[in-house]
Amino acid sequence: MLNLALALGAAMLGIAVVLNVWVLFRGPDLPDRILALDTLYINAIALLVLYGIARATTSFFEAALLIAMLGFISTVALCKYLLRGDIIE
Repeated sequence: MLNLALALGAAMLGIAVVLNVWVLFRGPDLPDRILALDTLYINAIALLVLYGIARATTSFFEAALLIAMLGFISTVALCKYLLRGDIIE
């Protein structure tokens, strides 16, 4: 039953990643593209966690944590650049 739930979750997240990439390339505005990029890394984290559960190893959880930290910093930097045109004041 767990294998079925993992496969179904991975399939749904795969569809979400494809839709995020579509919005990333075809988004109407720059803020929409930044939001799509933010959602894309969250979906990547979820896929890594599901894969880590399926393989019963903890190294994928550490990779998911690193992606979460880098994704947060990049989103903040992109938004600050969008608002001010400058990252470092």
